[in-house]
Amino acid sequence: MDDLSELSRDLIAVRDSRDRAAFGRLFDHFAPRLKAMMLRGGLRDGTAEDVVQDVMLAVWHKAGQFDPHRADAAGWIYGIARNRRIDMARRRPLAQPDEMPEIESLEPDAAQIIALQQEARHLADALARLAPEQAEALRAAYFDDIPHSRISEMTGLPLGTIKSRIRLGLERLRHELRTIAP
Repeated sequence: MDDLSELSRDLIAVRDSRDRAAFGRLFDHFAPRLKAMMLRGGLRDGTAEDVVQDVMLAVWHKAGQFDPHRADAAGWIYGIARNRRIDMARRRPLAQPDEMPEIESLEPDAAQIIALQQEARHLADALARLAPEQAEALRAAYFDDIPHSRISEMTGLPLGTIKSRIRLGLERLRHELRTIAP
């Protein structure tokens, strides 16, 4: 008995003689530590306190099962707390995934196809009305995805000229296509 911790001796006193003072010392020692353990485990403040009360009540009622040769008081009490925490997690309903909205078809419908064809036709007509050098610069930059500096190298024209042609061509296209864009 001398080699046991003070907490284990208090738990034996509760076990053997239902010593309320010993239980009070156990409660004062373990309650704040158990609460911190429950809060770290994700329980809210009120729920953590309820679990601590439940654990300490179980300590009072199950003290007869305590064997100091198998575990010390702290290990035995923390084991009860751990099991209560697991029981709480098991009782909680599983989170249900949110209902996934039905994905609309990625295939365009007939109205979208017709609208796209009409817009493409308007764009082609507008490009045809541009000055040929502006149309070529726009096609190279946007349809062929060629950098402005590369267009300059290919045509032998200064970069500023290429950029001006593209800017002026875009302004004309914007003006021509203002009726179809929302």
